[in-house]
Amino acid sequence: MVKVATTKLDRARVARAALDLLNETGLEGLTLRAIAQRLDVKAPALYWHFKDKQALLDEMATEMMRRMGAELLAAPDPDWRVAITAAMRGLRTHLLRYRDGAKVFSGTHYTDLSYAAPMEAMLRALTAAGFAPAAAARAWFTAYSYTIGYVIEEQATGPGARGGAEGYDLAARAERLADYPLAAAAGEEMFRGHDRGFETGLAAVVAGIGSTSVIAGE
Repeated sequence: MVKVATTKLDRARVARAALDLLNETGLEGLTLRAIAQRLDVKAPALYWHFKDKQALLDEMATEMMRRMGAELLAAPDPDWRVAITAAMRGLRTHLLRYRDGAKVFSGTHYTDLSYAAPMEAMLRALTAAGFAPAAAARAWFTAYSYTIGYVIEEQATGPGARGGAEGYDLAARAERLADYPLAAAAGEEMFRGHDRGFETGLAAVVAGIGSTSVIAGE
C-alpha cells in the first residue's frame, strides 16, 4: 500500500479516501478504522474531524456534490421538462459511480454550499418557465426524491448487489411467489432493465408535475 501519511489530514481528504473505499466495501463495510488504515493513520486521528459516521457521510455526500457540480452547472434547457429530466439523469449517473452511492447521498446534510448554485440555476429555470417559487421547489424535490429512491433500489437489487453478479435472483423469487403469479411476473419489470425503468418512471414524474402544478402560460 502506498504511504500517504505525509499529506496533511483534513476532512476533504478523509472523504475522498472513504469514497474510494466505499466501492470496495459498500456502506456496511465502511468504518472509520478501515478508512484510517487506508490513510495510514490511527483511527483516533479521524475523530478530530468527524464525531461519528454520520458526520463522515455528510462530508462524503458533499464531496460527491463537489465532483458533480460542474455537470450540474450547465445552463438548463429553456424547456423545464427537458431541464429537469436532464438533471435527474445526471444525478443518477453520478450516484451509480459509487457503490451504495444513493444511500450515502440520502438524508445527509451538506457541509458547504456546493449544492446551492446548481439548485438555484434549476429553480430559476423553473420559475422562468412559469412555476411559482413554491411549485418550483416542490417540482425539483419530487423529481430528486424519485431519483434518489430509484437508485437506492437499483443498487440494492442490481448486478453486484449482495454478492450476486446478476443481481436479484428472479427464478428463486418466482418460485417463492408461485401462488401469486402477477407478483412473480412483476419481478422482471422491477428488477431488470434499470435504465428503461428509470426513464419510464421519470417521464411519469415529469408528466405528473406538469399536470398538478399551476404553470403560467400553460
